[in-house]
Amino acid sequence: MPPLINKQLVRERFSRTLRSYGGQAVVQKAMAEELTEIICREDPGCSFERVLEVGSGSGAFTAELLSRCSVKSYYANDLVEESHYALEGVLVRHPVEEFHFLAGDIERQELLPSALDLVASNATLQWLDDLDGFFRNISAHLKPGGMLAFSTFGTSNMREISCIEGVGLSYHTLGELELLAGRYFDLTVSREEHTRMEFSSPEAMLHHIRQTGVNGLLRRSWTKSRYIHFIEEYRRLFSCENGVYLTYHPVYCCLKKRES
Repeated sequence: MPPLINKQLVRERFSRTLRSYGGQAVVQKAMAEELTEIICREDPGCSFERVLEVGSGSGAFTAELLSRCSVKSYYANDLVEESHYALEGVLVRHPVEEFHFLAGDIERQELLPSALDLVASNATLQWLDDLDGFFRNISAHLKPGGMLAFSTFGTSNMREISCIEGVGLSYHTLGELELLAGRYFDLTVSREEHTRMEFSSPEAMLHHIRQTGVNGLLRRSWTKSRYIHFIEEYRRLFSCENGVYLTYHPVYCCLKKRES
């Protein structure tokens, strides 16, 4: 059983980086665009009565979805309460008839909206402790035939950091995600890809990580000697022509709740 994620630490890290996230999280933004494209292919009408977004963050996915889809009632959840203010700017450009923000851990939300047409989540599910419980709960709140569409990260994600530090999230393989979600849904889309980002130096890579808040798993502060060791090892092991590289491993799944 993997250790439980320190949600308070994750909330603090993402809260501090909410403003910088949009400019630095280029992979997550591309994932938001691709996830929206998948949703629109699966429902060409691009019209939904009731939508729940899990992990709204800086609003990148919210903006993508609302720019392409008609939504009557939009419910957004995020661990970071300040996400609500980021979404206000999105809703000025892409208004909906009804909007509700649900602050807090989605795994501990007691009052989720029911009869949902779509539940969507971009680059968030890797932070959950109990994916089976999440899929079961979401299934109970979707209409029959309703859609669950999400992107997350696979087992190769940021492998360079975990190689040196020996820490990382307990990512699921695509097959594991299909198996878990398949208990409650019919799978319509599943695929994965690998993206390599390049940086001028290990220091620039760390700046990118800090600005996106995804270092939320690291509980300890580095000493000067540990920091120097990390920089030297990263440069030694993961150099490329333009400096150093970092691997992202996006995973996409789209599922439908069974009619009976």
